[in-house]
Formats: sequence, structure tokens, C-alpha cells
Amino acid sequence: MPGTCVVGLQWGDEAKGKIVDLLGDGFDLVVRYNGGANAGHTVVVNGVSFKLSLLPTGVIRPDVQSVIGNGVVVYPPRFLEEVDQLAKGGIDVAGSLFLSDHAHVIFPYHMEEERLLESSAEGKLGTTGRGIGPCYQDKVGRRFAIRVGELLRPDHLRERLKFVVPFKNKLMTALGGGAPKTFDPDAIAAEYLGYAERIRPFVRDTPRFLHDALAANKRLIFEAAQGSLLDVDHGTYPYVTSSSSLPSGIWGGSGVPAKYVKRIIGVVKAYTSRVGQGPFPTELDNELGERIRKIGREYGTVTGRPRRVGWLDSVAVRYTAALSGADEITVMLLDVLSGIPELKICTAYELDGDRTTYFPSDAYLLERVKPVYETLPGWNDDITAARKLSDLPAAARRYLDRVTELVGLRASVVSVGPDREQTIMV
Repeated sequence: MPGTCVVGLQWGDEAKGKIVDLLGDGFDLVVRYNGGANAGHTVVVNGVSFKLSLLPTGVIRPDVQSVIGNGVVVYPPRFLEEVDQLAKGGIDVAGSLFLSDHAHVIFPYHMEEERLLESSAEGKLGTTGRGIGPCYQDKVGRRFAIRVGELLRPDHLRERLKFVVPFKNKLMTALGGGAPKTFDPDAIAAEYLGYAERIRPFVRDTPRFLHDALAANKRLIFEAAQGSLLDVDHGTYPYVTSSSSLPSGIWGGSGVPAKYVKRIIGVVKAYTSRVGQGPFPTELDNELGERIRKIGREYGTVTGRPRRVGWLDSVAVRYTAALSGADEITVMLLDVLSGIPELKICTAYELDGDRTTYFPSDAYLLERVKPVYETLPGWNDDITAARKLSDLPAAARRYLDRVTELVGLRASVVSVGPDREQTIMV
């Protein structure tokens, strides 16, 4: 059966989780293939909110199996915390949640390394402080990385940590100017072996598991973390994440070949938001931006940090739609724009006096562009009760029509509120 990928086409926080949840009934497995516990999403089940950052959104559905693939980096305490949170809410994931034995493990020294690097004003990237970047560095560097499967072999884990931790302590000393926090390999081993016993029932050879599912004609949906503009190769480098957040990350991050992904859904906010450092051409650093932030509840699920907000940037979305191979888009949080007299959409950039409709993913070029806007009339109506396009005011429909025209893709879903039923299926 063909697979589907749900991918954000901006800087993350596009409400991808709602789309995965809406489509959940049509799939047998949902797969996370990149990122770590920095991909926050809130899921509401029977009036109870669950704040997840590591587990896939599909984990809330009892008839859907959830997979955390080898491309994800895992902090065991956070994994167990989310499992326990679901259990307290009446959702038992035993037997339906699987964690790759090849996923890499985040340790306390990864978080300390990130803290020390981010404490310097120069070169600061605005990370979440979860140790994700340093863990990916170890993965690529190979020498100091530890995988989930290694947690299940106590003697091996102790030996690995006795090799890794002294080096990390030397690194912390250098980064901290001679007086950093240091780590005890035996204490870390004891702590993580405790996690291992609880994690053991979830651990699988997930590529084999997924290949068996494909052979049995199971339906797969892939849930990308972060957004396409944060992709390590094609995003606004260096202000990006440390993994491939495009659908191109599926093959490496899950072991499922690209030929099985037949539908790619690009998720777009009706405006734009961004967390952390980096260029943001359409940013609204004013009262209107603050209004959108408050109405849209634009605060990080993982960090609680206020998100930066701005007008929709069709140049950026057109770029990521092409990179991702999106077949369609979903327009989310349209209701947040209600009550704004005039709306703007960025249709082009000016760079060094020349107009361009091409997105320069190099951050140092993007910092120099000036957005070229098109202005459209806004609407005052409350649209949260709309369930079909004809329920929307004419100005809202014109806005949607212009977005799809500029991006060059049809909108298959329009979201007018956070709840599952506050959705227009086009």
C-alpha cells in the first residue's frame, strides 16, 4: 500500500500533529523518522490534553502502531515520561509503540555541551537545550555515539561509557574555561541501565518491522519533525536542526525506501512563525505580531518560548513545496487572522536592488532580503464554526485562493480551530 508523509513547509509548529490525527483512521502505522524531543505537539483526546515531543501523534489511537525510527535521537527519561503521561490519561501503548534499536541516545553530557556552546553570544543558534545537536554530532562522528540497543547490554554499556565520558569531561573543561560540570561514567551507567529495563519491551529492529508491514500491505504515514526550512541540508543554514526534516529523510531515518511514499502533504500556517535565531523576512515585531502570537497561542510546546510571528511567505513555501515534492497543502490556523483589517502575503524578495522569487536558503543572504508584499482585505467574522468553504466569508476564501495560487498546489484541508471537528475538508 502507498505511504503518506505529513511534512511542515515552514519553520515548524505548523500543526502537523492535527493533520496526522485527522488522517489516523486511514493508516495502520505512524512513523517518526527524524529529530528528537524538540518536536512539540499537543493532542486532545476526550477533553484531555497530552503534550508530546518525542512520541508520534498516532500513539493516541489504539488501532494504530507507532514507530520511532533509527533517524531519531532519544532521551530515555523523556520517552518514559511521555509513556507514563499517556498511561495516566488511560492510553496504554504497550504492544503498539516501537523504538528502533539503532536510534541514538542522548546523555546528560550532550545537554551540558549544548548549554556551554549556547552560553556564548557569538555563534548562538537558539537551540532547545535538549542535547539533540551534540548527539547527532556524535552519531556522525561515530566514535562516541551510543545506540538504544547498546543500553540493553549492561557490560557493554559500562565499557562504552568508561571510554566516552572521560573525553566528554575534557571537552567540558575546555568549553567551560576550566571549571565545568563533570560526569561519572559509573553513575550514568547505573541511571541508564534503570531506564533500559523499562524501555526494553518497546525496542525493535524497526526497519525489519516496517518491511514486514509493507509486505503485509499495511498502510504507513510518516510524521516529519520540525519544518522544511529547518532541514540540515536545505534549510536556513546554520540556523537549522541537525537532521533531515524533509521527506528525503524517510529512507535513511526509517529504512523505508522512497518508492513506497506516494502522497506528500505539506502543512502550512496561514501566517508564519519561527523559534530561535535566524533570518525571518516577514517578521512582525510589533503590536500586530503580538496579537497574532496571543490569539494563535504561539508559545513552544517544548520550551514555552514565545515564537516569532509574521506574514505568510509564499516564496519560502513555494521553495519547500518543491523540495518536498508536496502533492497538496493544508492551511492551518486561518481563524487566527480573523479581525485583522488588511492581510499581507510576501510574493517576492528584493535582494541588492533586484527582485527575485527564488528563496536563498543561505541565512547570510536571507538576512539581506526585503519582502515584497501583496495586500488583501481581511474579515471580521468568527470562522471557527465553518465546516465547508462556503461557510467562510468572501475575504477568507480570496485569501485561501491567493495562497494556493502562489504556492501552486491545491489545499486539501483548512483548519479553523485546534479541535478535530474545526476542520474544512476540501
